[in-house]
Amino acid sequence: MSYKNGKDIFPPSLLMQLQEYVQGEIVYIPKKDKTRAGWGENNGARILLERRNKEIYRQYRNGSTIVELIQRYHLSEDSIRKIIVKSRQA
Repeated sequence: MSYKNGKDIFPPSLLMQLQEYVQGEIVYIPKKDKTRAGWGENNGARILLERRNKEIYRQYRNGSTIVELIQRYHLSEDSIRKIIVKSRQA
């Protein structure tokens, strides 16, 4: 994110309106909701967690115990159980 001077990017009429609210301050203008990426979409974290959760459920179906999955994935019992329940429903 870089600094931009309002005189360089806003039409004069809009700049005058903005100056009614704030002058000489740095203001962050967020992206529109539609252009904002969801959590983990840009860096691939969402896909990695989905793959991990599918693998946890597959191993559970193939006989791994919850205790084994806790030790293997370093997650809490509640987290493992939530992943299993959610995967069953899918």
